[in-house]
Amino acid sequence: MNRREFLQRAALASFSSLSLALPGSRGWAFSNGKDDDSAKKLIVILLRGGMDGLNVIAPYGDSQYQIIRPTIALHKSASGGLVDLDSYFGMHPALMPIYPLFQEKSLAFVHACGSPDPTRSHFDAQDYMESGVPGKKSASTGWVNRLVAQLPSKHSPVQAIAIGSVLPRICAGPAAVATVAANSKISKGALDRPRVESAFSEMYSGLNNDIGASFAEGMAAHKTVNQIMASPQDIYSDSDAKEQMIANRGAVSPNAYPNFGKQLATLFRKDASVQVAFVDFGGWDTHIRQGAEQGALAGHLSPLANGLADLVKGLGPLYKDTSIVVMSEFGRTAHENGNGGTDHGHGNVMWLLGGGVDGGKVYGRFGGLKANDLYEDRDLPATTDFRSVLTAVLGEQMHVPKSALAQVFPGFQANGNVFTS
Repeated sequence: MNRREFLQRAALASFSSLSLALPGSRGWAFSNGKDDDSAKKLIVILLRGGMDGLNVIAPYGDSQYQIIRPTIALHKSASGGLVDLDSYFGMHPALMPIYPLFQEKSLAFVHACGSPDPTRSHFDAQDYMESGVPGKKSASTGWVNRLVAQLPSKHSPVQAIAIGSVLPRICAGPAAVATVAANSKISKGALDRPRVESAFSEMYSGLNNDIGASFAEGMAAHKTVNQIMASPQDIYSDSDAKEQMIANRGAVSPNAYPNFGKQLATLFRKDASVQVAFVDFGGWDTHIRQGAEQGALAGHLSPLANGLADLVKGLGPLYKDTSIVVMSEFGRTAHENGNGGTDHGHGNVMWLLGGGVDGGKVYGRFGGLKANDLYEDRDLPATTDFRSVLTAVLGEQMHVPKSALAQVFPGFQANGNVFTS
């Protein structure tokens, strides 16, 4: 933690508010409409623990799917079963709250997607996805922070916001990112006491350096978010457990923060300077009793889907200029294990929502589930680099120029053939 991050956290510490048509086909999901770039918004959601993409967007049209997942495979049925998307892929029924977005073509998925690094370590995979530089542990900043540094400055303390108890790796760096706790209630802390605030402000006001500026930025963000969240909500009326905790890295389960969508929408609607937001959720490391239509995975997908539906509804007209990306550090094994769950895998599925998404499709290069089609005969391969998806989102939807993208994802150049319609 550098001095700037320390001072910003200190000032914010008292917050508690707040288609793939056929395997091998290629396509991409964003339009090229040129609008007001300053109005563009980005929300990144990271699911820590390794979400099982094969049961989120299930390739039920592949005969191997039911064979390799005899107890956890999803089934198509008249009620309560998977939601058919294109006669090959089906969506987990717990995601029904966002299915209308798929029908309206503002929701798409990119399958067989992930990091080119082969690690199955939660820590390493999350670090690489957050730094945006897979395989290089030396990266000291996160790609969201580097993105914020490339955006036109709005001189706002809340241009970028991270929801959570600490500043996440993805937001670490020299650009200011406000940290807001994952809670809808506001509790007053030490810095909300006038005498304490006055003493600290007097202490740092005379410092003409990064420390004084960082404290001022942190206090400004603190007051801005408190004012937003204090006003009326006017948008609309064991070892497995231990590993799970480690994989979560402090991120709460979506069950513990079901109102995240309403809270994020409130922040975006009430302060036009809010442009980038990050939130993470834990609980996706489903080694045991994962379940099919019901079970541990469904129990996490349901509040996540409801929160996303709330977010889209709450954003209202802002949704057309907003890009929402949902991702996880890696997928799960194609075969279920002996405990009714799945183990650490490789390729996964990314979700894309927003007004610029060419949705209603599942994109990517999906080669099937036979052993020789899998990575090391066990995992879905990552045939699309997650950075290809992100650079397309940033370039096509947020209009970030190529020169800036080279700073956000240093050393990376997307394969232009992958996302050609």
